[in-house]
Amino acid sequence: MSIVVHPGDALTRRQRLVYVVVLGALTALGPLTIDLYLPAFPSLEDDLAVSAGLVQLTLTATTIGFGVGQLLVGPWSDKVGRRLPLIVATAVHIAASIGAAAAPDIAWLGVFRVLQGMGAAAGGVVAMATVRDLFGGLPLVRMLSRLALVTGLAPVLAPVIGSQLLRFTDWRGIFWFLVAYGVLILLAAVFLIVETLPESARHGAGHTTLRQRYKALFSDRVFVGVALIGAMVFSGLFTYLSASSFLFQDVYGLDAQQYGYLFAVNSLGIVVGVQVSSRLARRVPPAYIIAASTTVLFVTAGLIVLLDSLHVGLLGILVPLWFFIAACGFTFPQVQVLGLANHGKEAGTAASLLGALNFGLAGLISPVVGFLGIDSAVPMGSVMMVTSSVAILSLWLLVRPRTVPALTH
Repeated sequence: MSIVVHPGDALTRRQRLVYVVVLGALTALGPLTIDLYLPAFPSLEDDLAVSAGLVQLTLTATTIGFGVGQLLVGPWSDKVGRRLPLIVATAVHIAASIGAAAAPDIAWLGVFRVLQGMGAAAGGVVAMATVRDLFGGLPLVRMLSRLALVTGLAPVLAPVIGSQLLRFTDWRGIFWFLVAYGVLILLAAVFLIVETLPESARHGAGHTTLRQRYKALFSDRVFVGVALIGAMVFSGLFTYLSASSFLFQDVYGLDAQQYGYLFAVNSLGIVVGVQVSSRLARRVPPAYIIAASTTVLFVTAGLIVLLDSLHVGLLGILVPLWFFIAACGFTFPQVQVLGLANHGKEAGTAASLLGALNFGLAGLISPVVGFLGIDSAVPMGSVMMVTSSVAILSLWLLVRPRTVPALTH
């Protein structure tokens, strides 16, 4: 006879599948909002008569909005429950997507992109907090690994979808697509999302004020360390995402569809990384998986710089890049597990901080490549080396793998 330790332990396989599908769709809203228009960067640059750097700033605007939105939604969801913040934020996302589709110039596009990011923030936060409400121990690892697959895969697949949309529409049509997706998310929030945080848990024992929740998180060096690791790894991935459309289309001459196919191949790296990582976590402590993956990140980023400096060609970039992306997939679920495992009482706030650091720092770091000039892969690879180095230092100086206890069932 099995013992129900967490609410999710009583769910059937079918019910868990429904949660995976719905929560995965929620999680995908943010990455799709941010990355779907990446293949349209060159055409957006021409249509609005602006520089590549200004186009990239609209991406930065979205990620900053996404980070700020998560900081608002996470604590709010710990206070009032998961459903209401999700419904309100998604409605904001839909309105901002309509504004972006009709934006007359780059300034207005930037404003609406900030609002889009803030509105999209609820999906990922609510999904992660809901999983933590329901699960703990190794079941938490399995569920978060499925969400991490979406978190890692959606930013890579979004440009593939965007490149195919560009066959039938322009960059404005991409934002109308986001309007439609936002409506679907809103309907799911209203009709399919069940409140997983009972009122007694919102006002009962535990960290009831925002100050107490933040104090519990920031006084935990493991949480601080893995949050910084996650942000640096995501920033490295995002550096590639923001530079890739210019690098592969302008420098290497790929068209939008070829660029999309390249992303499809790279997406396999995320799939492989997340799936192998979640299985390894049953036998290997998460901190040691992160130790291996961050080392691979640094080595492969260095190979991109070295091979491109030696003028090896496109293949010399793509091979180490695939392994870099796979190492990101290894890292993401373990960061989420270590970040949430000991913070069930403030799961929404913890999830919001993890996401805000991811997208906030990624939004600040990734434009550096554009302003350095994207005439080779060296600037991209160099920034990725720096982010990997910071992740490695955070692991060994803050997290300290030997001090992190193993997960239990």
